[in-house]
Amino acid sequence: MTVLQRDLVIDAVQHLVRVPSVNPSLAADEGTGEAAVAAAACDWLTSHGVRAWIENLAEAGRANAVAQIGSTDGPALVLCAHLDTVSTAGMTIPPFEPTLVDGKLYGRGAYDMKGSAGAIMAAAVSLARRPLDGRVLLALVADEEYASAGAMDFVLRHPTDACIVTEPSEGRLILGHKGFVWAEIVTKGKAAHGSRWDLGVSAIGRMGRIITAVEDFDRATLRARVHPLVGPASMHCALVSGGAGLSTYAPECRLQIERRTIPGETPEQVRHELEEVVRAAGEEATVTCFFDRLPLTCDRSERVVSCVRDAVTRVTGVEPIEAGVPYWMDAAIFAAAGVPTVTYGPSGGGAHEPVEWVDLQSLVTTATVLVEAATMFCGAAR
Repeated sequence: MTVLQRDLVIDAVQHLVRVPSVNPSLAADEGTGEAAVAAAACDWLTSHGVRAWIENLAEAGRANAVAQIGSTDGPALVLCAHLDTVSTAGMTIPPFEPTLVDGKLYGRGAYDMKGSAGAIMAAAVSLARRPLDGRVLLALVADEEYASAGAMDFVLRHPTDACIVTEPSEGRLILGHKGFVWAEIVTKGKAAHGSRWDLGVSAIGRMGRIITAVEDFDRATLRARVHPLVGPASMHCALVSGGAGLSTYAPECRLQIERRTIPGETPEQVRHELEEVVRAAGEEATVTCFFDRLPLTCDRSERVVSCVRDAVTRVTGVEPIEAGVPYWMDAAIFAAAGVPTVTYGPSGGGAHEPVEWVDLQSLVTTATVLVEAATMFCGAAR
């Protein structure tokens, strides 16, 4: 078993954290896109003997870094991480100065998830020195923090047999996660002067009764709908707007809802249930589902699962806990393309928070596990 050099992993992660890559869809004022960090990743990989290239997305300034190791024959395995980050607003540490303190590496994206991307890059250097009877592709993708344009572009270009997403998992083997649906409910009222109670109808008042019904449905129905890996379904009222002035009955009100879905639920089901909630509240409203991402499950009997499970056991001496998580990941994009996908990654903290860090030893472990799992999945060349 090859244990990756700690310094190699650290160098890869620091190389990425130094390059700002705030997602412009989340923070237009500081969003720089992923083109620069994708180029930095390719330069680092190329300088370490790994063939890598840029794949530009439709939107200017957005790009994936892609690499390949091994033979074009045999099974193909993807190692995936995203290169974009959330905003640096409110951070209390220098966001793009990767700092090492007490076995932790600090900086924006260190945990979510340039640390994991660096682990993939270091693993690729080791794999490039091994004869493989298949190929390993690196998908260092854009836009995971918003619409997953990078992962969606990658799966259209590169048919593969399995995928390991390296989102932080605290060393657990993740076999499932929730999906989500974004929905909007619109109520109509009748505009009138604030003194004309006999004429005016407030769309906000109507929405208030719907909001109460939404909250009741969440508590009474969705929390009882539980998946063994990812837990209960849920829903929350996220944004509400309406009204035309203090002295005017509100002619319209809009409520935006996020619904977290569990495996087996569909966007069509969500829309139908919201329509039923509106009716149960005694109101009329339009319900529109305008964006969704599917949940994920991966059968534990899939070959990629057994390869990662065996690799973790070999590297750490302990079989990993198999679990699910309540949030969404790019893993579902690969799964929707028919690619069995699992998640395994490092430990750390501070994702989207003022202080973000990743545990260095867990990164070395992650990189070593990826080398072992990829070697098992692809096999040694004959």
